[in-house]
Amino acid sequence: KKGAALANGELGELNKDKVDLIVRAADEVIAGKLDDHFPLVVFQTGSGTQTNMNANEVISNRAIEMAGGEMGSKKPVHPNDDVNRGQSSNDTFPTAMHIAVVEQLEDVLLPAVKKLRDTLHAKAEKFKSVVKVGRTHLQDATPITLGQEIGGWAAQLDATLATVRMTIPGLCELAIGGTAVGTGLNAHPKFGDLAAAKMAAETKRPFISAPNKFAALSAHDAMVTASASLRTLAGALMKIANDVRWLACGPRAGIGEITIPENEPGSSIMPGKVNPTQSEALTMVAVQVFGNDAAVAFAGSQGNFQLNVFKPVMVHNILESIQLIADACGAFNDHCAVGIEPNGPVIEKHLHESLMTVTALNPHIGYDKSAQIAKKAHKDGTTLKEAALGLGFVTEAQFDQWVRPEKMTGPA
Repeated sequence: KKGAALANGELGELNKDKVDLIVRAADEVIAGKLDDHFPLVVFQTGSGTQTNMNANEVISNRAIEMAGGEMGSKKPVHPNDDVNRGQSSNDTFPTAMHIAVVEQLEDVLLPAVKKLRDTLHAKAEKFKSVVKVGRTHLQDATPITLGQEIGGWAAQLDATLATVRMTIPGLCELAIGGTAVGTGLNAHPKFGDLAAAKMAAETKRPFISAPNKFAALSAHDAMVTASASLRTLAGALMKIANDVRWLACGPRAGIGEITIPENEPGSSIMPGKVNPTQSEALTMVAVQVFGNDAAVAFAGSQGNFQLNVFKPVMVHNILESIQLIADACGAFNDHCAVGIEPNGPVIEKHLHESLMTVTALNPHIGYDKSAQIAKKAHKDGTTLKEAALGLGFVTEAQFDQWVRPEKMTGPA
């Protein structure tokens, strides 16, 4: 509304006194001073008309109050003729949607995810020499370092951060100037571009007027894409949180290869029990984001002719997903990830007992003989070395030379 007033003033559509009053009132709204005057809920008309009119009336009445007039008189600032000049709910509400999502992505979500990413990168470097059992299909596999494992998590966040960033240019295209159906009826021909420029200056972000207003009003593909990127991020966080809690499960009858901070008692009946609460919280956030994205995707598909009338529920779900992910990443980082440490004795025990280090013998004695060694060791409850020597496929010196887990964490 501030940007629209400034644009209309520059174009000669509003006089300076009205522009100044609208700008002053809008600044109070921006500062949160008039939040109590916005009582509406998400579930209203799908164009957001009630919210747009709410904003028009609050700004108008506050401007009137500032001018010493009578609130409700619509003089000297009219909610429709002045505050809403050159606009429709159909273009102002999606404009506000895009601005809000861009600000929240850049100011709230990206910093929180980057902080967790940086923690994981640091842990990956710290534990790059800790050799452990790798796992595929939930079964033992060839060795990996704990640093490599955590580095995979960090790389997922690098990739998903890039995916989220890629959605921002589309969100920077604003519907303002399209008015009711995308034609720009009742708006100055230069209003859309100038209003977007004013909003860009106010927010210090590269907002522009969308090149095609018909698409900007009737379809919200940029919002759907942004939500999908949040779903992808949530999927990565789900994998990371699950890996952490599985690797930490125990403490005596589970995998237990890492330890995580003990933040609170885990049971009201079992004394001393500690649960991976941060992982569980993060996985529940991921599930909620999946659901929010499903709602956004469906809502985004419901544009009919010149207008999509699911706007409020779309922006509500996206903003909720952003806040949930940001809060959860912050908590997971501060109360779990920073405290991840290897459980050396358990890691060594599992690595020593793993049958899949037999893979190192493949190039020397072949797949079939290597498989016989693994099966014999498993059946007899012996080590691989004992089974290999018992079958006579290798000498002790050969086994010690070829089966070296620390040499199996990269290309041969």
